[in-house]
Formats: sequence, structure tokens, C-alpha cells
Amino acid sequence: MCSPEEAALLRLEEVFSATLARINSLVLQPLLEAAPEASDPWVRECLQLLQQLHRSSQQLWDMTEESLHSLRERLRHPEAVGLESLLLLQSADRVLQVHLEYIESYTCCVAVQAFQKTAKRRSEYWRGQRKALRQVLLGVSSEGSVGTALLQALRQPLAHHVQQYVLLLLSLGDTIGECHPTRELVIHAAGLFGDLQSFMRQELDEAMATQALWPTLSSRLRDVLCTPARRLLQDSQDVPVTVTPLRAERVLLFDDALVLLQGHNIHTFDLKLVWVEPGQDRCAFHLLTPEEEFSFCSKDPQGLVVWQWKVTQAVCQALRGKKDFPVLGAGLEPSEPPTCRCGAYTFRAEGRFFQATYEGEWYWGRPHGKGTLKWPDGRNHVGDFCQGLEHGFGIRLVPQASEDKFDCYKCHWREGSMCGYGICEYSTSEVYKGYFQEGLRHGFGVLESAPQAPRPLRYTGHWERGQRSGYGVEEDSDRGERYIGMWQTDQRHGPGVMVTQAGVCYQGTFQADKMVGPGILLSDDDSLYEGTFTRDLTLVGKGKVTFPNGFTLEGSFGSVSGRGLHTQGVLDTAALPPDPSSTCKRQLGQGVFPVESRWQGVYGPFWDFVRAGCPGDLREALLGFHVQSSRELRKSQEYLCCERTCPEDQAGRMEDLLEELVQHREPEALQQCLRKALSNSLHPLGKLLRMLMLTFQATYAGIGANKHLQGLAQEEVKQHAQELWAAYRGLLQVALQRKGQAPEEDEDAETRDLRVHGLVLPLILPSFYSELFTLYLLLHEREDSLYSQGIVHLSLFPDTRLLEFLDVQKHLWPLKDLTLTTNQRYSLVRDKCFLSATECLQKMITTVDPREKLEVLERTYGEIEATVSRVLGREHKLPMDDLLPLLIYVVSRAQIQHLGAEIHLIRDMMDPLHTGGLYDFLLTALESCYEHIQKEDMRLHRLPSRWSSREPW
Repeated sequence: MCSPEEAALLRLEEVFSATLARINSLVLQPLLEAAPEASDPWVRECLQLLQQLHRSSQQLWDMTEESLHSLRERLRHPEAVGLESLLLLQSADRVLQVHLEYIESYTCCVAVQAFQKTAKRRSEYWRGQRKALRQVLLGVSSEGSVGTALLQALRQPLAHHVQQYVLLLLSLGDTIGECHPTRELVIHAAGLFGDLQSFMRQELDEAMATQALWPTLSSRLRDVLCTPARRLLQDSQDVPVTVTPLRAERVLLFDDALVLLQGHNIHTFDLKLVWVEPGQDRCAFHLLTPEEEFSFCSKDPQGLVVWQWKVTQAVCQALRGKKDFPVLGAGLEPSEPPTCRCGAYTFRAEGRFFQATYEGEWYWGRPHGKGTLKWPDGRNHVGDFCQGLEHGFGIRLVPQASEDKFDCYKCHWREGSMCGYGICEYSTSEVYKGYFQEGLRHGFGVLESAPQAPRPLRYTGHWERGQRSGYGVEEDSDRGERYIGMWQTDQRHGPGVMVTQAGVCYQGTFQADKMVGPGILLSDDDSLYEGTFTRDLTLVGKGKVTFPNGFTLEGSFGSVSGRGLHTQGVLDTAALPPDPSSTCKRQLGQGVFPVESRWQGVYGPFWDFVRAGCPGDLREALLGFHVQSSRELRKSQEYLCCERTCPEDQAGRMEDLLEELVQHREPEALQQCLRKALSNSLHPLGKLLRMLMLTFQATYAGIGANKHLQGLAQEEVKQHAQELWAAYRGLLQVALQRKGQAPEEDEDAETRDLRVHGLVLPLILPSFYSELFTLYLLLHEREDSLYSQGIVHLSLFPDTRLLEFLDVQKHLWPLKDLTLTTNQRYSLVRDKCFLSATECLQKMITTVDPREKLEVLERTYGEIEATVSRVLGREHKLPMDDLLPLLIYVVSRAQIQHLGAEIHLIRDMMDPLHTGGLYDFLLTALESCYEHIQKEDMRLHRLPSRWSSREPW
């Protein structure tokens, strides 16, 4: 059976439904009809508020009808329809939400006096309706204002209805047993509508206080501050408070903003960006905002407590984006606002952020975390902030005067300035990749123009305060020139080397971008000029020319426009042609640019990182990052949120990398550990290696592939090996320090050289080998050409004829290896003798490590001795007189191209530990073979006359 409370609920809903319908026709419809044409903005706004109230009233009526239907079904079929089917119980939260929407619409109308303003248009009509209103409402005075009557007509029925809801639901709960399944639903609904009563009272109080505020303000202030949704929470005229240092005459706390009035000035602070900081005493508390910091003071401690509590709760409510329910400060969330929050703010004070709008994360009144800055002139910055300044990775967009042109800076920032590694793409299509300091290019960096630029340039080197300074390399593709040397204030200044595409090289002193004073010129045919130059690199004054044939011309040089070079001096033709090997000694740059100081800008950021203890937050500023080119994103501007490589994700945490160094200090483990580190571009050592590869290619590839730079390149590779070993040691010391272990003792020079040549150099040489070996090829091109001719001629010999020609003793010939057919004889068979040694020697070109090349040579020697021992039937050690001819035979059959370049590279890069040992001996023997093959007496005219190349094989 249904309870009396359910029947009372049915009657309550029927009365309320009828009242809502009556109010709609008696009040809301006439109010909407009374509203004039929307010409005045205030009146237009009132009309919109009334329309919203009408829609909310209609939703409330629909909900009441739905509730009535559920009650009727329950009373009609009490046995079949349970109590939980009542709309008030099964959908109490939805019913509550409809009531809240109506209350919000109603209080908005109250706050801006929408009823009074629209009622004035038909005051006679409303006076005639007073009797009808009294029938609907209780206590409507015949002498009260029309506005008051309308307020009561739209509020009183709802307030009475909610009050009855609470009473009937509480009574219904009392009639249900403790174990009844719907008891929880009834208690929940009673609690919700009980809270709704409190919410309604507070909302009406705030709306009425807000309505009363507007007449006390000037029309200008009212126009600025008055909005329908804004509610006054506290007024300093009610609870006095003073503000320092702003000296506000009046303080208004709204639910969305704190307003300080100073005469005609208005200071408005968004509560989402207000931080409340308790004061040191009971007479003050502090407020922080993005650009202001002030204190609230009062002689009345109790009044100050009221202000602090209300400001704090208003901030919490503003951050949540909804009103506390049932009253201010009684929400489910914590009552203390978070110190870290998100919001948007436009800066008004003069400074770097003037007129910029910041949207993102904040901490105690300052941008802190991820955020975006946008200026009115089109500048944008997105990235990391710390204590109000750009700090960490960020992307800055700076529009240029040209349409759709901009500069894009992708960089690390420190305290508001670019600092660390960055990539800058300019509107001129130039791209800079390198390091910054205080917003300027500083340290190592590469500036490259677009290939289609009128004059394509690429500078790889050091910068100081935004200008090229120190050691650097510039390539001018248009003129076919590469400058290697010193710079100052963006100009070539100091010692330098100029290499041209035509093979001409200059070395001298530069001033203000021009070569002046004494210098040398090396031409492609090895002619050498030593003397003075003009600023346009023409010969002038005293000088000496040494020609490839040994002739010298010494005297005075000059040039006349359009008439070529003129000279007056002495030509010496008595000198003999120079030894070709002497031209190899003409190496540029050595001694002019100390190798240890050339690329310190590459190592500088690394050592700064190590001295700082390898912190994770600085790791990306050292290693760099990968971001998509903005040239591909000019239309969509998606570069402002582009993804970049995260070292923590792809290469492990810095702690793990350091721990790995500690755990792998034994020789074999260390080699594997270093190989892994150097091959990983996101490891500090791997990053260093790749930066050094970049500098090496910029210096010695392309135009820089000149034989006179071989010495410069060779000593550079060795220096890099030393620097990388020192870098490893620096990281290891940091790792040991983090673990609280004692640092390793300093190495002596001998131990260091052993590690560098035996461990590091073999690991890094492949990274430089292509460019380095090219220089060796060019330097020894003439010798290798003669060697190649000798190889071609020797390849015409059959095996036995070649052994005989090389004076190899016949008892050492491996004739057993020559398997003959019926149409062959020993004198015609080739490429069979000492085949294992030949194949072994050919493996020399399959590796770049000098030590492995020497090991191949050692195994080749072993194969030769093994073959001879097999022929003699006993173990035999070859003396030098027997070894050299046999080795020449094997070398001629192996036909290794560019053997001279290979030998010299091995000699230059081999471990000094092997000097004077077996490897040195074998390499010397190989050099002798190489020289013998080049000699004239090895030519074809020395072949026996009885042998004919036309003889069948």
C-alpha cells in the first residue's frame, strides 16, 4: 500500500504544476511581451535573461509533470510499482539539476533588475494584475512595488515547494524500516533538497546584494563591472579593509574577480589567478597576482578573517568553475586552492610581456610549467616556463614584414633568454643549429643558407655574442671556396687557409675578411708561391715561385688591370726535380691552428654539463632534439606544438647511463660500453662524436678534399680520440661521485696514450674514415698511379715466371699447388701460388682499424711461411732476403688498390706501442714491396724476350 506521504507528494506536485502554468501565463509571457525591440544593449540583455528563465521554467514544469506521472502510477498500482520508481527517488540528481538551472536563471534576472526594467513598459497592466498575483502568492502587499511582486511570484512557489519536499521526504523516511531497500534513496533525496534550500537562500542573498551594489557605483563603473552572472560576495563598506600599497578606496569581492576601486581607476583581478598567502600576524594577509602583490590589512581581526576566508573560498570556487553546493566553502573539493593551476592572462605592465597573453600553468602568480605566449604583433612562444620566465625547451615565432614570412626559434631557454642548443629557421631561409647564450649565438653552431639562395653559404664554427669569432669553416658554394681559420666580429681575421674548387690553396693572415701581408699559394700542379698578396689574393711585391720541375723564380711580382701578372726577378733552372714525396710535406694549417683549441666550442657545453653533475633537466640542452622543419608547416603553424625526441624515453635516464659506466670498467666490458655509447646519438659521448663528424665533414669533404689538408685532418682525428677519452673519464667521475665512491686516480701520459690509441681511436676512426682516406688518396695519388701501373704489368706474368722474375729461390716455389691439365705447363699457370696468403692480404681493405690491418698483414706473413714450410716439409723461418720477394709476389697478386694511401694511413694512425715491434717490421716490409713495384726496372720491357703475351694460357 502507498503511504500518506506519497499521496501528499502527489497533491504537492499537482499544485506546483498548476502554479507554474499560472505563473507562466500570468508573469513570464507578459514580461516577454512587454520587452521592447532589442535596440538598447541593456534591454536586449534583459530580454535574453527572461527568455532563459522562461525555458528553465518550462523544463521545471516538464520535470514536475514527469514526477506526477510516476506518483500516479505508484498510487494506481502500488503492488506492481515499487517506491523506488518515483522520479524524486530514482533520479533525484536530475531533478535537482533542473531546479538549480531555474534558480540560476532567476537570480541572474534579480541581480540586474530585469523584472523591474521590463515591467516599467506595462506598469498599468501589472497594477491590474496585482489581485491575480495575490491569489497565487501569500503575503503580496497591495502597496508594494510591481518589481517586488514579480520577484515573489517567481520565487515563493518554488521555495515553498522545495520546503514541502524536504518535510514529506523526511516523514517518508521515518515510515520506512531500517532495512527497506529504498531507504537510502529517500534519505539521499531528502538531503539533496535540504541542501537546495540552503543554496537558494544564499543565491538569493548574493543576487539581492549584487542588485543593491549597482546603484552605489557610477554609471561608468557599473557598465564595466555589471554582468548577469556576477555575484557580490563581500564589500569593504560592510566589512572595512585597507589594501597596501595600492590604497584602494573600496574593495569588492565577486565570485569571479577581486575589484579595487581608486577614484576612476578600476583594478580587476581574475580569481583564478589570485593566490592567498597568510600574513605573519593577525592584522594582514597577502595576495599575489600575475603583476601585482599587495596586502589586506584591518584593525578588526575578525573582519580580516572574514575577508581571507571569503577570498580563499571564492578562489576555490572560481577554479572549480561552478558554485559550491549547498553554500560557499561547503563543496566536496578541498577548501584550500592549489598553488599550481592553469589560466590565461594578458599582461598590462611595460616589459618583455607587455600586451602578451599567457595561457598555461602558473605557480604563485608566475607562469610556471607548460604555457603559450601570444603578442598582438603576431609573436608566439610555446614551451616551458619557470618563475615567470621562459626556461626549458620552447618554440618562438617572430613574424617578419613580408607576408607569410617568420623566424622560428626552437631552442632551450634559461631565465628568459635562449641558452643551450637551438634550431633557428629564419624568414630568409637560413637555418642555424647550435648553441646560444643570453639570446645570442654563442659557442659552436652551424649557419646554412638555402641551396637556392643567391649566394649559398655554410658556416661551421664558433660564435661569440651573436657574431662569428674564433675557429670556423665557411663554404661559399657559389664561388667554389672554403675558408678554414680564425674569425673576429663576423669577419675572417687572423691566420687562415683558403681552398678553392680549382685546387688552389692560400695560407696567410686575414684582416677584415681580406688576406694581407705574407703568405703562400699552392696550385693544383704543386707550384708553390711564397710572398705577399693584395686583399683580392693577387701576387704583389717580393716573392718566390717553386715550379713542379724544381725551377724557381724569385723577384718582384705585380699585376696590371687586363694585362695579367708581371714579374721581374731571377729564374733558376739548375735545380733537380724534387722528390715527389717532398710535395707531401707541404701541409697547410699545421702549427697555425693548434689542434687542441680548434673545436673547444663543441666540448664546452659538454664540460659545463659534467661540472654541473650531469643533471637530467640540462641533458636535452646539451644533446639537442629533433623537431619537424617549420618550412613544412608554414600554413598550419603546427610547429608550435610539434613533438620532439625525448632523451629520457629513447636513451634511458641519465642515472642509468652513468651506472652503466661504473659497471663496465674492465677492458673488454669497457670497449663494448664505449662502442654502445658512441653509437647512440642520445648519449653525451655519442652526441659529441656526431658533432665532431659534422665539423670534420664541413672542413674536409667536398671543396675541402685537398691533399694539402691531410696533415690537418690526421692530427684532428687523433685529438678527437684524446678528447673523447677525457670526456668518458669526466662522466665516470660524476658517476662515481653520485654513488659515493672515490674518484679514479689521474692517469699518466703513457697510460692515457695506451687507452686512446688502443681503445678509443679504433672505435671512432670509422666515423671519419671516408673523408680522411680521401685525403690520403689525393696526397699519394702519383705514387699509387705508378704502383697501379706496376701491378698491371706484373699481372701479365704467369706464376712461375713471376717467381723467377722476383728471384724467389726455386726450392720455395709451391709447384704442388699448380694442378695442370693436358694442355698446360707450369710456366703458363697463374694465380695459384701462395693463394691463401693472397686472399688473406686482400682482407686488409675490409676494415678501417689500423690495428686490424696490421693483424691481417701478420696473418699474411704467417700464410707465406706456412706455405713455404709445407713445400719444404719442415718448419721454416724466412729471412728478409727470402721474405721480401715472396711478399712482393703476394702483393702483386692481391692487387690492392691505393696501397700507398693504406700504408701511410696505417703508419700515421697506428698505436705508438707497436713502433719497433713485429707490426712495424711487417709494415716496413710492405712499404718496401710497394716501392719496388713502382720502380722502372719492374716494367714490361724487363720481361724475358722469349715470353709472349699472345702465348695461350
